[in-house]
Order: sequence, then C-alpha cells, then structure tokens
Amino acid sequence: MLPSATVHDQVKSLYGNHHAWVVQILRRKLGNHHQAMDLAQDTFVRLLRQEQLPTIAEPRAYLRTLASRLCGEHFRRQALELAYVRSLSLAPAAEVPSEETRLLVIEALETVGSVLDGLGSKVREVFLLSQLDGLTYPQIAEQLGLTVNVVQKAMLKAYRHCYAAVYLA
Repeated sequence: MLPSATVHDQVKSLYGNHHAWVVQILRRKLGNHHQAMDLAQDTFVRLLRQEQLPTIAEPRAYLRTLASRLCGEHFRRQALELAYVRSLSLAPAAEVPSEETRLLVIEALETVGSVLDGLGSKVREVFLLSQLDGLTYPQIAEQLGLTVNVVQKAMLKAYRHCYAAVYLA
C-alpha cells in the first residue's frame, strides 16, 4: 500500500525536522550509531505505512514513543535470538538447523511473542501453563490460586485473541 500524498508530506516534514533527534535518542538507548540509524529509519517507515496519521500535537513525544516501541521490539528480538542460539548450542551438531531455518524459527517465535504480548499477564500465564507445560485447567487453577472457571475464561480469551491475530489480521 502506498502512502497518500498527505501522509507522505507529513512524514517528509517530520523526517526533515526530527530525524537527527530520533537518531540521537536511539543512540543513547542502543549505544550503537548504526543500529540507531536503522531504527530511526524504521520509525519513519512505520509512519509511511499508515493510511492516515493522527493529529500530532507534540511530534517529538510521538516520535519518541514510536521509536521506543521499536527499540523494545529490537531488544526482545535480540533476547529471543540469544535464547535460541543458546538452546542450539546444547543440541547435537547433527540436529543444528541451517541458517535459513534458524531465521524462519526466530521469525515465527517473534510473531508468536508479539501475539502473546497482546494478552494480559494473567491470561498469558494461564495460556502458557496450558500450552507449554501441558497443565490441566484444575492444575493451573491450583498453581495460580484461581478457580477452574476463571482459568476456562482466561483460556477462552487467549484462544479468541490468537484466532483474531491469525485469521482476522
């Protein structure tokens, strides 16, 4: 989807007025000028992808929030990659996947992580105990000090959220 001329002009203005400032903010967070440049670029690309920009009363506050979210995503991806690489180091050499497969797995894990981030912390905990640990609803209820009915409602909420993320997005 191409941005409208209005969005393009707004982003062009924001870029011209604030790009160096966004790079500076990100450089402080990341400690790396090249990564800061990449994420600053991603910040403005994300704006270009919108059909219409909201009214931005405080451009720097808006850009800081957007850039900070991208920075958070960057750190989550780094942590995910590190955890995956560590788990691969424990696997026998014959079972280590190709670089292409590794990238696909990281991308899939990142997608799952972003879907799970959309859940509340308690619902996410219930969902993960069920799906990863294989606990039954009564076991989850006992472990978390909840009723089975609350666990069922949390799972229903999690399933609806996951369904919407996969099929309605």
